[in-house]
Amino acid sequence: MKNLRMYLTTALMLAIGLIMHSFVPGTLGAMKFDFTLGFIFIAFFLYPNKENAIAVGIAGGLLTALTTTFPGGQLPNIIDKIVTVFVLYLLYKLTEKIMNKKIQVIFLSFIGTIVSGIVFLGSALVITGLPAPFTALFLMVVLPTAIGNIPLTFIVYTAANRAKNQINPQKC
Repeated sequence: MKNLRMYLTTALMLAIGLIMHSFVPGTLGAMKFDFTLGFIFIAFFLYPNKENAIAVGIAGGLLTALTTTFPGGQLPNIIDKIVTVFVLYLLYKLTEKIMNKKIQVIFLSFIGTIVSGIVFLGSALVITGLPAPFTALFLMVVLPTAIGNIPLTFIVYTAANRAKNQINPQKC
């Protein structure tokens, strides 16, 4: 039953992220502010295990590939989400015993978004090329997204975690 709850919660978080991602317009170089990442992070933080990390990375990458406005951005989206969640998992394991959970969520959502942006831009550069300079895309899209993902991830994670903890496992 716990796995079913984990997968349903993960699917719900990814669906919300997909909806947000599909309505965010492309900005500089048709690159979007990727708030799907916030929901990918939330899904992971709610169930921070290797199995969920793999599922979230693959599913999140496929879903963002479907809604990208970046020319040729499908494969870079898949690559970046898988790499990002792997890095997130490793950083989570390294910091879980030394960092307060709230600080950890804030820190890892920022770092995770930066990792995602660098991997996306790097893989897009190699695979299709970039429509604007790497530095401009990083400063104008990745960095603001990383800053925006902090409150988004923290607020939604806090609410979702509280709701998760209110559920009586015997009734599910």
